[in-house]
Amino acid sequence: MTEAYMPDERHIMTLEQFIIDQQEREPGATGAFSRLLRDVSIAAKIVNRDIRRAGLVDIFGTTGEINVQGETQQKLDALAHAEFVRALKRGGECCLIGSEEHAEAIPLSTQTGADGKYIVLMDPLDGSSNIDVNVSVGTIFSIYYLPEEYGEPDLDAALQPGSEQIGAGYVVYGSSTMLVYTTGNGVNGFTLDPSVGEFLLSHPSITTPKQGQVYSINEGNTDSFEEGLQEYIRWVQHHDDESKRPYKTRYIGSFVSDFHRNLLKGGIYMYPATKNNKEGKLRLMYESNPLAMIVEQAGGRATDGHQRILDIVPDKLHQRTPLFIGSEDMVKKAESFLKKEPVA
Repeated sequence: MTEAYMPDERHIMTLEQFIIDQQEREPGATGAFSRLLRDVSIAAKIVNRDIRRAGLVDIFGTTGEINVQGETQQKLDALAHAEFVRALKRGGECCLIGSEEHAEAIPLSTQTGADGKYIVLMDPLDGSSNIDVNVSVGTIFSIYYLPEEYGEPDLDAALQPGSEQIGAGYVVYGSSTMLVYTTGNGVNGFTLDPSVGEFLLSHPSITTPKQGQVYSINEGNTDSFEEGLQEYIRWVQHHDDESKRPYKTRYIGSFVSDFHRNLLKGGIYMYPATKNNKEGKLRLMYESNPLAMIVEQAGGRATDGHQRILDIVPDKLHQRTPLFIGSEDMVKKAESFLKKEPVA
């Protein structure tokens, strides 16, 4: 029998230790941002617990409510939203929350001289409709400073381009639970060890391959895609030994799960505009922007097919956008088809 692999405990670092270590490298750091990340990780642990119990208690199914997106709200959507709001409110470092599950931004304080300085935008439970069939889901979050010109936090303060993010991350609740984040100095991943209740550094300095062999898209909508994208899909399906085509299709239907796989192994995720969703389906502020920051920090690329996602200036909290994200060479190739440029 092969002996089970055991990690070298001398090299184990918890998320909290890692955050403190990074904080000590920043002159003048107050620890507020570190505490904010701690609050996010605590909420993620609670949501993870709830997801693991989903088949044993009555939290499957819908609430019967329709959320601001016009989608049927799942019970776990509402639960995850409440847990993250509660953790951020209790922590005191966040002054404004924007959530997929709430129509308006949620101010947590009005006297910013004494209260939190950070804005957190989030999708508390991405892919929650997959919970009932035991498929991986996730949480996505984005962090901004409250601009100095705002005496009180309000929605306008949150409407910043993704290039202004000071942090971004996601949690994937799958066969293991993993938190991945960046503060603009690379990407690191932490896996939750349920035996000790801590996120442990498992994927330091993540870089994504420049080229992958996987494409992720809902091909059921192919007839609604613009002509250039239809041509790209035919191209990736065409046999060519030199470029190792055809590529493999992998589409889970949980954005975080598809993104996470492609980040680690290489690939492209596409959620384009369609005839019924001319502005795309994914939300710019709390889905596309944070994962665009992560993929760029890992060496990848994210665009709406024509411009960099992080350069888009938003005008509303729940703004939607087409998205092409993943390995740099694959995204560039897709863009060339969308722009109808000559393809080698």
